[in-house]
Amino acid sequence: MSGPNPSLLGNRALLAALAAPALLSLVQQQLLVRQPPRLEQLGTAPASSGPAALQVRFSRPMDSESLQRLSSLQPALGHRWLGSGQNLQLSLDEGQRLDRPLTLELGGKDRRGLPLARRRFAWDPRPRLLAVVSQPGGEQLQVRHHDGRWQPISPVWPSVPVAVPLGNGAGVAAASQGTDGLLRLWRIDLEQVNLAPAAAGLEELRVREPRPLGAAPVTFAHISSNRLGELLIQSGNPVSGETTTELFSRQGQRAPLPWQATGPMQLLPGGGAVVVPDSEGLHLETLPPRQPRRQTLPGSRDLSSFCPQAGRALLLRHWPDFRRSLELVEPGRPPQQLWLGSEALVASACSRGGDRVWALLLQGRGQPELTLVALDRTGRLLKRRHLKGWELEPGTGLSFDPSGEQLLAALRPLAAIGNPPAAAQPVLIDAASLALRPLPRPIRQVHWLPSG
Repeated sequence: MSGPNPSLLGNRALLAALAAPALLSLVQQQLLVRQPPRLEQLGTAPASSGPAALQVRFSRPMDSESLQRLSSLQPALGHRWLGSGQNLQLSLDEGQRLDRPLTLELGGKDRRGLPLARRRFAWDPRPRLLAVVSQPGGEQLQVRHHDGRWQPISPVWPSVPVAVPLGNGAGVAAASQGTDGLLRLWRIDLEQVNLAPAAAGLEELRVREPRPLGAAPVTFAHISSNRLGELLIQSGNPVSGETTTELFSRQGQRAPLPWQATGPMQLLPGGGAVVVPDSEGLHLETLPPRQPRRQTLPGSRDLSSFCPQAGRALLLRHWPDFRRSLELVEPGRPPQQLWLGSEALVASACSRGGDRVWALLLQGRGQPELTLVALDRTGRLLKRRHLKGWELEPGTGLSFDPSGEQLLAALRPLAAIGNPPAAAQPVLIDAASLALRPLPRPIRQVHWLPSG
């Protein structure tokens, strides 16, 4: 009687060895299929998404309707879940006022009906105020917190003529002026924790020591930033007199830019391009490493302000008869005139896509009158308010905070003829009623510091 065939036994062993990994993989797949979905990443989304938004990534494709039904916000605010699959976005509805931090309770089911483990987060999308504040011996950069506290973030310098918050909220770029009249450029990094597990809570603002942006002083500086945290700096060389334009990445790498401009360049908020003014009009130039491309809008126009939504901006147009007009520009459309008049248009701001527009107008001589108007996207007047007794601090603008439905300006009480000008103050303006709320602080300029 013959024994087992060695060749057959070897084949069976080989088949078993080959089948084991496949069987293990099948078991692992079945275990994964039975696992509930997990939250993998939660972070803030760009401001162009609306008043505030969060980007959320899950381990498995989710049922967005269940997220809408089983998640909640406190205080209760209107919101929507956008997108599909594993990557979704929680976006707050426009037109709501946030006056306190939010608590997000995240719940939902994946497409197989398996529940997500419920988790709670603290979230504060409101911007802080960044101001150049008058101090004994000079000026200082300070941040105003939501509870009204002011926190110094720089030394006291003789003067701070330029201060620009980074568009991603990660810091501030500034220029200090010394007794020699030259400017030194600085970057102050900030760490904001505005989204965290509810049990841990939100943290205080952390401030790093100012770092020089270049070793040599300059004669002038214009600084622009975008939501990527990049910086564009135009500056004058005190020796050669030449103008230099450089782009600083988030990591601090610097690259020269080739364009010459007749005025300040502005980075596009969403990144990837810069607005360059010259005698032919306004040019939109792509930034490296993108392929060079130029789009031109001819005519005597200045960029007045950007809208939060990509590609939307407000332009100030100058006419031969000395009138001025405010135009809304959108991708693929010719500029739309919203306002035309003989008054000086000194500042403007707009909501998400330009659905609401605000403009500060100046008229008269001696003691000119400042007027704030609110318009819709067709140019229809929604509200007008004469800001009697106030004037705009020269060189400052108007900006809109969609999370609080409020505008921000640096205004100073109008002094009587012959008297020295009073110090400016940060003034919050209700976006609907145009009611003013001055904050008692002597400042030179004020900006929104994005929450990041």
